[in-house]
Order: sequence, then structure tokens, then C-alpha cells
Amino acid sequence: MMYEQMSYVYDELIGEAPYDDWLQFTIQLFEKHGIKGKHVADVGAGTGEMSLRLAALGYDVTGIDYSNNMLRIAEQKAQQKHLQINWIEQDLRKLTGSKEYDAVVSYLDVINYIVDESDVRQVFHNIYHVLKENGIFIFDVHAIDFITEYYVEETFTNIRDDAAYIWSCLPGQYPGEMYHDLTFFLKEPNGLYRKFTEYHHQRTYAIEIYKYLLKEVGFQNIEIYGDASIDMENSIEDAPRIFFLAKK
Repeated sequence: MMYEQMSYVYDELIGEAPYDDWLQFTIQLFEKHGIKGKHVADVGAGTGEMSLRLAALGYDVTGIDYSNNMLRIAEQKAQQKHLQINWIEQDLRKLTGSKEYDAVVSYLDVINYIVDESDVRQVFHNIYHVLKENGIFIFDVHAIDFITEYYVEETFTNIRDDAAYIWSCLPGQYPGEMYHDLTFFLKEPNGLYRKFTEYHHQRTYAIEIYKYLLKEVGFQNIEIYGDASIDMENSIEDAPRIFFLAKK
């Protein structure tokens, strides 16, 4: 399972993600669309960084993720911060519920891990049905050009005293598709390092395909933003991440 081992070092090695900027962007969109309710789902919640931030602002948050290890770490962090969050281990392709949430958010590559177009449609369908009327769904994906120019055929490293990784990014069959070959070294209490590997598969589709799939399942009023800036609606040129908002 993806993130089975990586969950233990995820925050240390991926901690530079701009969660605070994404939180501000999220709240601005809530205000723009008149979201008054407090029930929010964070799908693909990972170790809970966005869930924790939303809960700290008073939202009633449900964090959903496929990885039990990730959710276990998220729960520990929530307890340390004395925040009440409902954690659910679930495959987004099997997400169930009926008109429960005022908003659903999904950040940091979650939708990129849904690599089959039919599965993307199924996830969008499921999210549509757990939203209340006039609820909104916000998610991000990598820009295809950014994948091609920055990731594919590149190797990245991050070395710390307690952990390190070597990350090779390999091209897939289609534009916007890539495979991540990751090797981790984690320092154990005895001072020795434990090695483990993970292999991840991601794919970004063209913006028009995401729009088509969102509309096909019933979403309307689709907005597109470059790099989590409410001032950059429809301004996506050179943006490494594309953010979508769709309204039920």
C-alpha cells in the first residue's frame, strides 16, 4: 500500500508544503461562495495538516484517507492539539454518504493518484453525493507542463540526520503521467538506518477533461485558479499547480 512506510517520515520530508497559504485560499473561497456551514471533509487527508488547520478555526472536520498509518499519525497530532476530528479510513472510489458536507477539500496530489479516468469520474461522483446543495469541492492537480519540465527524468534527494530519501521520477505512457521510485533511510533508536522503498503512480489529465468529468456528474460553476491564489482565477500559465472549485 502506498505510504505504508513513508507515513513515518512524511511530515519531515514533505513538510515544506504551503498549508497555511492553502488554508487562506480555502477560507477566501468559502467566503466568496457563501459557505456558512461548518461541516467540511478533507479527502486524502494524509497526516492531517489541512484537517488540523480547519478544525482549529472551528470547522467540524472529517479527515478521510486510504492509509491507516497516515490517519494514525493524524489522530496523534489532533490529540496533542486537543482538536476533535472524525477520521475515516476509506478508498475515495468507494466514498459513501448523503448530503453531509458543506465543503470538501482535497490537496497535495490526491486527485493525481487517481490515475484512471473512470476512477476520477467515480471519485467526483462520490464527492458530489456527500455534499449538501450549494456545497463546494476544491482540489488541486499538477499542471501537465510542470510535470514534464520539472519532474520527469529527474532525481531528488533530501538528507537529514534522522531520515533521507532518493526520489527518481520516471515518465509514464501518457503526457502528465509519472512513476515515483522512492528509497528512504530512517534512523532507528540504535543509531542504525533502516532502508525501505515505495513506488507511486500519478497522472494529471488536461484541464478540459477534469471540467468535463465534473460537469458529467452534476457539478456546476467550475472555477480554475493558478497556484492557490484567488487573484489568479483563469490565470494558469506557468502555474505548477492548478486548483479547481466546483459547486453542487
